[in-house]
Amino acid sequence: MTVLRRLSMFVLVALLAACAGRTQLESDLKVRGAPDWVNKGTAYVDDQGGRLFHGVGSAGFAGDDALQRAIADDRARAELARIFSSYLDVASRDYQAAGRSGESQASEETLSRRIRALSKVDLAGAKIVARWFDSRTRRVYAIAELDVKQVKDIVAATHDMNEDLRGYLDANAANLFDRMAQGRK
Repeated sequence: MTVLRRLSMFVLVALLAACAGRTQLESDLKVRGAPDWVNKGTAYVDDQGGRLFHGVGSAGFAGDDALQRAIADDRARAELARIFSSYLDVASRDYQAAGRSGESQASEETLSRRIRALSKVDLAGAKIVARWFDSRTRRVYAIAELDVKQVKDIVAATHDMNEDLRGYLDANAANLFDRMAQGRK
């Protein structure tokens, strides 16, 4: 029985891993009884808590509560990384439009490579701030959060970056966030 149980767990984990790559999110899900963040989905939030990126992920019943929570958490972080990447794309376009000149000017290719590298960094400081279990569907929802202040810390800790670009991101982080938030409304 032990061998059969191990084989079953292996197959289950393999199937879940195959499904884990796809983030399943929608806005306005209208899930009855759910917290607002579940139905709102991924968002840019500007409130007394600061300027926050919110990524929401979910996972269906997995047979193991811890595994189901881990999948929902990973999907929430993946969604956070996706909107962070969009934020960096807007930043790079704005930086290029600012028309840097002289020795500090980075080529478009170099700049794109640096932005791609930055968007792949571990989003240090991103944390799961809440989970919700829908007892009707047995689905777990998780929300990951990253503050613009933490984004500045991530940029500051990135060693392979043009100093002008680093300064631009530091100086304009809040304005870029506000523009992105306005575009999502």
